[in-house]
Amino acid sequence: MNRTLCSTLMVAAAALAGCNQSDHTIDPNKIGNEAEAANSAAPVELPPSIVASKIYRCKDNSVIYIDWLSDNKSANFRAEKSAAPIQLIAPEPGQKMIGPEGYALTGAMASGPITLERPGKGAQVCKG
Repeated sequence: MNRTLCSTLMVAAAALAGCNQSDHTIDPNKIGNEAEAANSAAPVELPPSIVASKIYRCKDNSVIYIDWLSDNKSANFRAEKSAAPIQLIAPEPGQKMIGPEGYALTGAMASGPITLERPGKGAQVCKG
């Protein structure tokens, strides 16, 4: 019984010795600086959402998938339904959307056919 009590006390003493002994003083000046930094940060801009997803058939009889985005100057292109999207972005709404590796898209969601440029395939007209 005495050994159990001694070993329990030694374990408790070891556990307490491992506690963090640092100072927990709150500096009100630091809190104000953090609040100022949070208020002066640039506003967060959310990415555009998908407005419409459309399927197009191109002149070479291939099928493509375009997700039109809400900022009216970008779209996501997929050559297959389960493929990873390639983002195409225009400098201003209504201009040609450019993507990586030679991808480009001309046209709009509501205005009939689009023209898609792909590496190795050139420009093709696609109808939705």
